[in-house]
Amino acid sequence: VQLQASGGGLVQAGGSLRLSCTVSGRPFIRTTMGWFRQAPGKEREFVASSHWSAGSYYAESVKGRFTLSRDSGKNALYLQMNSLKPEDTAVYSCAVWQAGSYHNTRSYTTWGQGTLVTVSS
Repeated sequence: VQLQASGGGLVQAGGSLRLSCTVSGRPFIRTTMGWFRQAPGKEREFVASSHWSAGSYYAESVKGRFTLSRDSGKNALYLQMNSLKPEDTAVYSCAVWQAGSYHNTRSYTTWGQGTLVTVSS
C-alpha cells in the first residue's frame, strides 16, 4: 500500500487549499483514512478522518472550515481547507486507519510522506 499526498503550499490567512491523498495497492472504496498534521516543535495531531461507510469526523479546531471528500474512481481522498489560519501551518499527512480511535496515530498503519501547508498572517 502506498499513499501520495499533495496540494500543500503557501497561502495567506483566510485563503484556501485542497490537499489530495491518492491510494494504491488496496481497494480504496473500503478504506478508512485520516489526515494528521504536525507543526514545528509540536506533536502530530488529528485533523479529520473519512470512514468508508460511516462518514467523516473532524477535530474541533477545523470543524466548519475543513471538508473531506472521496473520489473512488481516482482512489483519492481530498481535504478542502477554507478560512485558513496561521495556526494551521504544519506538515499534513494522510494515513490508512486500521483499528481503534480515529484520533490516535497508533490506529493508523500506512502513512504518506506529508505535504507542507504554510499560512501567512
